[in-house]
Amino acid sequence: MHKPDLVAAIAEAIDQPKEKTNDIVSAIFDEITQALSRNDSVSIPGFGAFTQRHRAERMGRSPKTGEEIKIAASTTVGFKAGKALKAALND
Repeated sequence: MHKPDLVAAIAEAIDQPKEKTNDIVSAIFDEITQALSRNDSVSIPGFGAFTQRHRAERMGRSPKTGEEIKIAASTTVGFKAGKALKAALND
């Protein structure tokens, strides 16, 4: 499912126009992004939690040449599914 599909499904479920629903979904994604950039976690009970994770610098191999390369440290997003989401997937 892509964002337009998600927006259409939500708009139908709450009987609202797609334009208004798109603004709401975009605002939610923007707020999650801003919270993570401040190193705040975002917890949605029953769904899961988004956290900022740090990857240390490490050595890897170039798939093209096979030579060792240094992979820089980076920050990424982690997601841990909540109990209700796990249950819905396993029923």
